[in-house]
Amino acid sequence: MFDVVMVTSSSPGSLRGTPVVPGVAFAPALLVRGEVSPEAIARFDESAYADVDSTLAAYDAASQAVADAFVRRAEKVSGAATQVLTASAGLARDKGLRSAVAKHLKAGESLLGSVHAGVEQFVTIFSNMGGLMAERVTDLRDIERRVVAHLVGEPEPGVGVPAEPCVLVAEDLAPSDTAGLDPELVRALVTERGGPTSHTAIIARQLGIPCVVGVTGAMGLDAGTPLLVDGAAGTVELAADPDAAHERVEADAAEREALASWSGPGATADGRPVKILANVADGESARSASGAPVEGVGLFRTELCFLNRSEEPSVEEQAGIYGEVLAAFGDGRYVVVRTLDAGSDKPVAFATHEGEENPALGVRGLRLSFDNPGLLDRQLDAVAAAAKETGTEAWVMAPMVATVAEAEDFAAGVRARGLKAGVMVEVPSAALLAHRMLEAVDFLSIGTNDLTQYTMAADRMASDLAHLTDPWQPAVLQLVAITAEAGRNAGKPVGVCGEAAADPLLACVLVGMGITSLSMAAAAVRPVGAKLAGVTHQQCEEAAEAALAAADPVAARDAARAVLG
Repeated sequence: MFDVVMVTSSSPGSLRGTPVVPGVAFAPALLVRGEVSPEAIARFDESAYADVDSTLAAYDAASQAVADAFVRRAEKVSGAATQVLTASAGLARDKGLRSAVAKHLKAGESLLGSVHAGVEQFVTIFSNMGGLMAERVTDLRDIERRVVAHLVGEPEPGVGVPAEPCVLVAEDLAPSDTAGLDPELVRALVTERGGPTSHTAIIARQLGIPCVVGVTGAMGLDAGTPLLVDGAAGTVELAADPDAAHERVEADAAEREALASWSGPGATADGRPVKILANVADGESARSASGAPVEGVGLFRTELCFLNRSEEPSVEEQAGIYGEVLAAFGDGRYVVVRTLDAGSDKPVAFATHEGEENPALGVRGLRLSFDNPGLLDRQLDAVAAAAKETGTEAWVMAPMVATVAEAEDFAAGVRARGLKAGVMVEVPSAALLAHRMLEAVDFLSIGTNDLTQYTMAADRMASDLAHLTDPWQPAVLQLVAITAEAGRNAGKPVGVCGEAAADPLLACVLVGMGITSLSMAAAAVRPVGAKLAGVTHQQCEEAAEAALAAADPVAARDAARAVLG
């Protein structure tokens, strides 16, 4: 089990990391170290297994039990939590991982040694791939711990329910741990590793738990140390005055309560409209988001509907799946459907290529249709059928578009089905050619997660590079500004659907650049909408100019905050 201790102690000073989810919390540190009991491992006797086959059968039973546990937890949550738990279940059952374990068993290695060697083989592969695949390293190590626990007869490790409110401090957290956190008891998250677009960050945002990642030295804290965490500034104060800290927490709570009353529609204080939209993954998340004050869906991640499918669903079945999402917004709102963004960290068996050396830079997104055009055609047919059946306006955009020719070809196929066509701006070339892209399509949507990663050539999960994978990086902001300016000149909408849109401060900067819509997790809608409602468009423009002129992300945040408050 995780070794969790909470004893009263304190240390002077403060730590700083990458801010992920805004909010202020003050509570004692609960340090989490997730390892299986060494004593249980030492007691484990492999002599009960007569041969390699029976030993491998024990691994199969343990890995299946781990996968089943992930699936059960996925059924109890929703949104991003469901997605990452489902993906973890698939990884636990992965045939390649099983083959690696079997290979080491046949070479005469022990069962636990073979499990470790098999996992390490894939850790090395994923780490070398970089990009989104490197995010799965945390998942792999989590799966190894859980499989080993089953083999040695111990309960699966995991973050238990704290006895009292705390700030959860860890080297990193697996998605399976983050998904089950109770915001009433876990007041904030602080991790040494991870970046602003990691799975932990995404789920923390969905749950509304203040979160700071990439905090060097966090695990060196004494358990029980009172921590004042500011998720907007990215600071962790170790010696805050308790009375002053409680005042800040109360002020933050009052502000959050005021934000929760925002009811839309999106606009600045002087009436400049800004469409506030929701990111969804399936019918359930769409129905949940439809009750929020949003004007529609800015990102329907269709690939997340098919992570566990080995065969491509028929056009009719796809139309039914998409129809659930469109029907939730059949009251005059619209839905932006992203075609399959399969590949890299989101393998879909019937679509993605196996054995790529670097899938993050390989055949993913629209590129899957280059040698399999029927895959895209059938999906577009299904979206068109769903739109006709529900009567909901559907916009369709392609991910990973790099050239104007790709945009033109995609737009022709979409418009032939009577739908509005757009492309994602994730590749820097698409931003630099945004003015020409808009000659071919009806709208653009900026995916800041990938745009940041590709612009800065930095792995999203490398904690020592978290400062580079920050969407406040000047180079990233410049590409966003270029894209927004192209939209303004063309008179066509340009939105942001990456995690950056969920940051209220950055949302104002984006609007100041000329972004016309912001799409985010439903939990972020009211804070973003309320923040925009409290500032003028001129203030947003001034904040954008100040952020663009800054030398680094910290200075950009500080400059924007100085303008906007």
